[in-house]
Amino acid sequence: MELTLDAKYCELDFEELVRENKRWILALASRTCGRFITESDDEWSIALMAFNEAVGSFDGEKGSLRSIASVVIRRRLTDYMRSEGRHSAELTVRPAAFEGELEEDESGALELSVRQRVAESSMADDSSARAREEIAEMQEILSEYGFSFFDLAEASPKAEKTKRSCGTAIRTLVASVILMAAMRLRRLLPVKELSEKSGVVRKILDRHRKYIIASAEILDGDFPILASYLSYIKKEENG
Repeated sequence: MELTLDAKYCELDFEELVRENKRWILALASRTCGRFITESDDEWSIALMAFNEAVGSFDGEKGSLRSIASVVIRRRLTDYMRSEGRHSAELTVRPAAFEGELEEDESGALELSVRQRVAESSMADDSSARAREEIAEMQEILSEYGFSFFDLAEASPKAEKTKRSCGTAIRTLVASVILMAAMRLRRLLPVKELSEKSGVVRKILDRHRKYIIASAEILDGDFPILASYLSYIKKEENG
């Protein structure tokens, strides 16, 4: 299922998108990682979050959803493999060894380029280890709210207008010591108070509460690597 430009501005059925693209995502993840990836692997969760990121930033004028998603998924999986210290051994497997569609931009030349880039960045192990620590710590925090870090792929806003509204709500929440304290005390998003203070309608806050809670905890805590994925929020704040 390929998205049109207009579809980005609707509330997309992300689960349906995943179902229709699951085989392709798994095949791409397998080629990138150099081994078969299943839905029980951590790499699937990473690829799924990357796919969600691509859907959120999709612009039909810049290419198809899959062409954009393939770049984001490879980048996130490469970062993850680097953090796990597994890339040098696993990326030696040829992409043709895996089941799935082989697109033109997934040629042997690109594979060699990815392998070279990963090798050149092997000195980033300390940063990658920190990323693992941040995810583990955030997983622990979010479990107290009753959901998982990996629920965020489904809970994230897809439409650009909704994404901007969530950004406004997150900035308002983080800027308010009282609202943050209330959220952490009750382990619930203070929807009514946040709606009144931010001007964002309650329907959006209710629908994307997991995303807003997680983003606020990340931006208000010591999570520099995870916070880099939310840079759009600060960009909007700076105009």
